[in-house]
Amino acid sequence: MAKVNAVNISEKKGVIKHPIEKGFFKINHGLEGDAHAGNGNRQVSFFGEESIEKMRATGVEGLCSGKFVENITTEGIVLFELPIGTKLRVGEVLFEVTQIGKECHKGCEIMKLVGECIMPREGIFAIVLEEGYIKAGDEVIVEA
Repeated sequence: MAKVNAVNISEKKGVIKHPIEKGFFKINHGLEGDAHAGNGNRQVSFFGEESIEKMRATGVEGLCSGKFVENITTEGIVLFELPIGTKLRVGEVLFEVTQIGKECHKGCEIMKLVGECIMPREGIFAIVLEEGYIKAGDEVIVEA
């Protein structure tokens, strides 16, 4: 079963996100209170525990949820293989995948630490179609 490992937030841009107990995801906005939320096609970011493990395998220590600036850390699903347009039910929320990866900005903390970051290849972005709460342990279901 695919599930949520963490819900992560940052109150300002350019900093690593920290986990919260649960988050409210608003339609056409993203995670309430998150600095990266807002209208557009990258309202919410997802990153897999499996991708974090790849970076740990290179010898980088201290990697955990939120270090890749993702709102939702998942486990048990290969996110970057999902086609754009895929709908994901996570807790009470319905998302639509809008983008796979992104260009890494020059100030990326992971890039500074190890010289490489896989978020640009393996992170995904989505918009919120149905709002609600998400917490760690919620199931991730591919609907279409």
